[in-house]
Amino acid sequence: MMVRQRKNLTISGKTAGKLSDKHSSSSNCSNFTNRSNTIYKNYISYWKEVLVCFVMIIAVSFSYIGYLETRVNTPYDNKRTIIKSGLDVPEKFWGTYRPGTYFGLKTRDKESLVTGLMWYFPRRLKPGGDGIRHWCEQSDNLDRYGWLKHDGVNFGVQEIVDNPFIFTTSFIKKSGGSHGGDWSARIDVKTMPNYSIFEGEEVSLIWYVALDETTKGQIWSSNSETTFTGIKGETEGLGQFSIKLTNHSGLTDSESFLMTRTPGLHLLREVTISSLRLVQKGKDSKKRVMLAGNLLQGDEKNSNFVATQITGIVPFTLDVIFESGSFGVREETLSGQTYTNLLEKHKSTFNEKFEKVFNLKQKGFNTKSIKFAQAALSNLIGGIGYFYGASRVQSTYTNEPVNYWNAPLYTAVPSRSFFPRGFLWDEGFHGLLISKWDINIEMDIIGHWMDLMNAEGWIPREQILGEEAVAKVPNEFVVQRNTNANPPTFFITLQFILDNYENDLNPGQLAMLERMYPRLQAWFSWFNSTQKGSLPGSYRWRGRDDKTNKELNPKTLTSGLDDFPRASHPTVDERHIDLYCWMAIAASTLHRLGTLLGQDTSKYEATALYLTDNKLMNKLHWSSYSQTYADYGLHTDAVILKRPDIVPRSPNQNREMARVTLKNPEYRFVDTTFGYVNLFPFLLRILEPTSSHLGVLLEKIRKPELLWTNYGLRSLSMNSPLYMKRNTEHDPPYWRGQIWININYLAVRALHYYSNESGPYQKEAAKLYKELRMNVIQNIMRQYEKSGFLWEQYNDKTGHGSGCRPFTGWTALVLSIMSEKF
Repeated sequence: MMVRQRKNLTISGKTAGKLSDKHSSSSNCSNFTNRSNTIYKNYISYWKEVLVCFVMIIAVSFSYIGYLETRVNTPYDNKRTIIKSGLDVPEKFWGTYRPGTYFGLKTRDKESLVTGLMWYFPRRLKPGGDGIRHWCEQSDNLDRYGWLKHDGVNFGVQEIVDNPFIFTTSFIKKSGGSHGGDWSARIDVKTMPNYSIFEGEEVSLIWYVALDETTKGQIWSSNSETTFTGIKGETEGLGQFSIKLTNHSGLTDSESFLMTRTPGLHLLREVTISSLRLVQKGKDSKKRVMLAGNLLQGDEKNSNFVATQITGIVPFTLDVIFESGSFGVREETLSGQTYTNLLEKHKSTFNEKFEKVFNLKQKGFNTKSIKFAQAALSNLIGGIGYFYGASRVQSTYTNEPVNYWNAPLYTAVPSRSFFPRGFLWDEGFHGLLISKWDINIEMDIIGHWMDLMNAEGWIPREQILGEEAVAKVPNEFVVQRNTNANPPTFFITLQFILDNYENDLNPGQLAMLERMYPRLQAWFSWFNSTQKGSLPGSYRWRGRDDKTNKELNPKTLTSGLDDFPRASHPTVDERHIDLYCWMAIAASTLHRLGTLLGQDTSKYEATALYLTDNKLMNKLHWSSYSQTYADYGLHTDAVILKRPDIVPRSPNQNREMARVTLKNPEYRFVDTTFGYVNLFPFLLRILEPTSSHLGVLLEKIRKPELLWTNYGLRSLSMNSPLYMKRNTEHDPPYWRGQIWININYLAVRALHYYSNESGPYQKEAAKLYKELRMNVIQNIMRQYEKSGFLWEQYNDKTGHGSGCRPFTGWTALVLSIMSEKF
């Protein structure tokens, strides 16, 4: 048994060993398979993770690109500077907020109706409607037009000379009700002195009302209350209203009306012209040019353009009376003698305030000079418009231009005829005068501009809002690019406000400045991040074209000084002295304003001290060779415009003149040019009163062969290589010698400052101040008397006005120079 057992055990051991080997082999195989499966699974899992990460990276990238694309048209935030507008400010609800028309009114409402005047002389009307006046057009060649008195709130009086006739247009507002109150307008037509031979000629006055396509409401013609066909309507902003026309004086010949649809506010004149008819009521009656009447038979509810034409015999006066349905009980209608008496009262109040603010009579100016000064102010104030719409903008992240958000803009304009829209750097200069007249109007303007800031801290430099504004601008200039700046002139406006009102600001004004301050900070940061130069403390305007071969010197439109000569070959290593100075002023103003508001301004104080340090400015911009401040960049003066040679037997040749560089450019100061740009450390009063560089600049300023003329400082010295040179075959010189009043204002202001600061050049500054001040004043007044207009610029050899007219934007600063309100 034992043996058997042992044998069996032995057999069992062998068998067990074999089984064990088999089991071990099977286990190893299984382990290998498991390990392979694990590796495979890990491999798949790894690549899944990689794929997920890759997809996430792509998604994040696309999201970030999308985010960057939308930054250009995303508002800064929803905490607006302007919190009250429209009917919340009833005294400013109605106004002459259509500066591009000779005489028109609208409300500060995004869906405002518009109303205004057209006129023509039937005997002088030409085919195609030539002779009908509506928009301010230089091609109309009017002898003069402009506001004589305008207070920005209650009334205005304008004179228009359409030789041989004088139109006097005026308006008065009367508060009441819940929809902005009533207003009346008067149009008086008479012959010019010594032209009485033209009395008895017919004049046709067309008063119209039109609705924008977004305006919710209706308008229709009505002849139930007055002799003439009036207009009635109802909109969300105005409620029910009526417009009546009455003959204040003179004889009328005929009356007609028009009720139709217009494709847009920019086509009102064209629609009117197409609706004129030659009518003869009887065989023996004369033929008359009249409006076509109701062109919407059965569809009157869709009318968006209604007009009444009154043809009168010169001399003739028409009253237009707007009455709000919510006004309540009226003691008297604002027309006839009531209108006349109230207008005289407003004129008297205006005269009193004008003298109190500007002290011209006290300074010895005569009545003629004071009337000129009142017209300068009134044209600036009367040129304030209210616009609503969306700019077209583009960033480096958008393939095509996109719309900004719809927004309002309350702003003055440089020129009613040529630039009837908002310009950023112009508006800062406008504010220097507007704020002296009415600080509330100016703060309202600045607030509206600040609310146009996007999430990046950028403000488009040119605002083309609404159909009427867009219609006046060529397509190539409509799109605004967010890489491009414009001088931050609102900082000198705020500086002026602090100088004059710091201790008198009321709680509402301080609250507005507090709402404005974060946007000013963002604006400053945007400049510091997008316009900085390659060296610490340096700055460079973006937007210059480094690829053009058509321009003699690539323009710097972003600087506001357009074709003023800079480095001939734009590169990233340029340094611009004017932008450096603007940033120094911006930092200083932020520090001062922030301190007033109780903000931590340590970084702005440090930046201001850094940039106003004359040692840094001298290191970056002082040319010891030419003894002047200058830009720095890749430059040569050896450039010319040359027409390409004709290539034989080659059709369709482009023979437009192109730039030829005769000598290779090199990095250097642009110091063979001397003009406005070189003066900026002086103009913005950054240069220390004791600096020897101030003495050098004052000496250069006074030299006739450089900048000095009997009419003001020219923009570019006569010995500069590009003095009065065309920039392209098609572009005449602009900032290359002409006299500009905004810079002359800064020069007079700077001389006034240095003449009151202790230093070795105090007496010389005082002497130049007196001379330059009188030269500028006398020439502008002389040219106004001669031509009837303030001009965009003035000829440096004759003093004659040039550029566009009227230019009652910054040229109106002549009043600040007269009053010495700096």
